[in-house]
Amino acid sequence: MEKHNHYFYVLKCADGSLYAGYTNDLQKRLMTHNSGKGAKYTRARRPVELYYHECFATKREAMQQEYRFKTWTRKKKDLYIEEMRIEKEATHEHTKKL
Repeated sequence: MEKHNHYFYVLKCADGSLYAGYTNDLQKRLMTHNSGKGAKYTRARRPVELYYHECFATKREAMQQEYRFKTWTRKKKDLYIEEMRIEKEATHEHTKKL
């Protein structure tokens, strides 16, 4: 059985722009971006910080989410991230009460 280690992630760049990608190792990928050896887009916009991520069971699912996200407007991206954070927080609070 495959582990849940496929991530769709969003970085916030030093200029405020967002960069979305796929990885199977978040920490390593973040270090790669910040070392200047990541994507060409992020090299000129360092430092970058992990702004959001989702974990998926398969590489395909994670990459599909990356593709969807990249087709959205900035406004829709921000709204999606905010909604998902609220949802995760609500789920966490509900779990704590159990």
